[in-house]
Amino acid sequence: MHAAFDGWGEAALGQAAAELDVPADRARLAFPGGAVDMIDAWFACVDDEMAIRAPAPMLRARKIRDRITRLVAARLDTIEMHREALRRALAILAMPQNAGRAARLGWRAADRMWRLAGDTAVDLAFYTKRLTLAGVYAATLLVFMDDQSDNFVDTRAFLDRRIAGVMRFEKLKAQLKPDPDRMFSPVRFLGRLRYPAS
Repeated sequence: MHAAFDGWGEAALGQAAAELDVPADRARLAFPGGAVDMIDAWFACVDDEMAIRAPAPMLRARKIRDRITRLVAARLDTIEMHREALRRALAILAMPQNAGRAARLGWRAADRMWRLAGDTAVDLAFYTKRLTLAGVYAATLLVFMDDQSDNFVDTRAFLDRRIAGVMRFEKLKAQLKPDPDRMFSPVRFLGRLRYPAS
């Protein structure tokens, strides 16, 4: 709340500490990395709130596309009242020295969403799903930051279009995937030479 007005620094931390009756020096110990650690902690709270707003039993009744859309929407609902704090946070994370931390936070958000959606992938799909979702979420956040439409309908429409685009790509990829039964197999060929069909 205070970061929206004072930025992610000593002033905001001091005010939050005072409201919680925590000594300022102790509060500083909780965030040795300064602003980036505070942003990290806030994003972790957003993750937890998202899980509350989109509980697993509710998600299980939906298709996977709808689960992901609902989870992203739940994140947006959580940060809706804190867009200026988010703007300041993203500006800090966009600094070159924070690029690695920003990437880890984006990955963590995407991973949490996929896990809540019930993803059990363990192969290459585990990584591609998270990278794709992190990209969709990052692009959606940029639209969300300046969205002046009622109930953020422009952001939600953008999110729907991005997810629809990903689904079309995945469908095309599945269609283009070679059929192992129609590919040349040296082992199968040699087997047919040795045991020809009668």
